Amino acid sequence: MAFAVHGISELSFAGAAAALLLGADAVTGSIVGSLIAAGLIGWLGARARERNSIIGVLMPFGLGLGILFLSLYPGRSANRFSLLTGQIVTVQSAQLGWLIVISAVVLVGLVLMWRPLRFDSLDPQAAAARGVPVRWVSLGFMLMLGLVVAVAVHIIGALLVLALVVTPAAAAMRVATGPVAVPVLAAVFGLVSAVGGILLAVMGELPVSPYITTISFVIYLVCRGVGAGRDRVTRSAA
Repeated sequence: MAFAVHGISELSFAGAAAALLLGADAVTGSIVGSLIAAGLIGWLGARARERNSIIGVLMPFGLGLGILFLSLYPGRSANRFSLLTGQIVTVQSAQLGWLIVISAVVLVGLVLMWRPLRFDSLDPQAAAARGVPVRWVSLGFMLMLGLVVAVAVHIIGALLVLALVVTPAAAAMRVATGPVAVPVLAAVFGLVSAVGGILLAVMGELPVSPYITTISFVIYLVCRGVGAGRDRVTRSAA
């Protein structure tokens, strides 16, 4: 899934860059690019081996397209830079409304498909045998992942989107267990990283991305240390 996030972010970047070149809304362009990538990965790469191959093909293609569109864009260089590293202050009020709606749609979608998604994630062969439409579950989850990546790209940029989508989940898995505790804690870690990074960026002169990535990484290191200490205590008690 970490590989999938990066692959989707490249086509999201290409879609946003194309929209910027054509004078359209960059949020809409990034959503279209993300959904195309997510749809291709979810439909053509239902199995993990196929998924990795599809992502490996899409990543350089999307990055190349994005760079081509940005090189042709005659506007401000700040707009180009924000697509790669993110800049929350460039998001307009109308775009912010779209980002909120997208986040709400993804949350509702996850709630609706939670049970089949858990089953498919734990044992896809058994899920298929019990009648779970694993291909459609995979496609639906990838489309929701694409929407999340499209939102994150405008906050932290296409190059660093993993810090908001993957790192909080990796940190949560170090200190929590269970199908509910891990995603909830990951969401909290992501929220702390994003809000903390934005507040620090407002007080400083650097873009928001370095602050968010640093906070997210520090949270991961702390959780890794807590998890390692807990494992030592458990082994000693045993």
